[in-house]
Amino acid sequence: MNTAVTLCADATPSAPALTLRPWCGGDAAALVDAFRDPVLRHWAGPGPESMADATRWVRGQEEGWAAGDRFGFAVVEVLPDSPYGRPAGHVVLKDVARAGPSAQVGYWTAGHARGRGVAPRALDALTGWAFSAWEPDVLEHLELLHQVDNPASCRVAEKSRYALDGTLPPYPPAFPREGHRHIRRRDPHTRPESP
Repeated sequence: MNTAVTLCADATPSAPALTLRPWCGGDAAALVDAFRDPVLRHWAGPGPESMADATRWVRGQEEGWAAGDRFGFAVVEVLPDSPYGRPAGHVVLKDVARAGPSAQVGYWTAGHARGRGVAPRALDALTGWAFSAWEPDVLEHLELLHQVDNPASCRVAEKSRYALDGTLPPYPPAFPREGHRHIRRRDPHTRPESP
């Protein structure tokens, strides 16, 4: 998979446009800063606490791209005074073709960017890319998992047209409580892009 993939999400009346790009070493400080937020740590788990941790985390994202099994994007708000941008969140596509014609998506939003529709817009862009990049026999649907006591993730799923498919039992340590599984199926009219 080409690590030069860049995706875009339109601006809204109250929020700037988004660029989704692979994480890079220059994002380490913003990553450490994002994970100082107790709300993010509560839902996403412990994250990088130091520059060395963040550098390792970014390297893991780069390795996922190189291996073709995990595609993590920094979600950056496009601001006129900062063309490179400060990461406002993260979206990821993982486990493509591992267990059948499905894959999982995940996301988080940095505290400074919450309430501006970052997660649903980024998830829509990632979803569209995934369905256009893989053939239907490889990727028929996407799954989004979250804990049942996270209503914000339910709202993101609903806004992004991921239908609630069921409740999952706890699966510690990753899911210590019951979870929701949301699914978004491929639009039958979506055709993969030509290489």
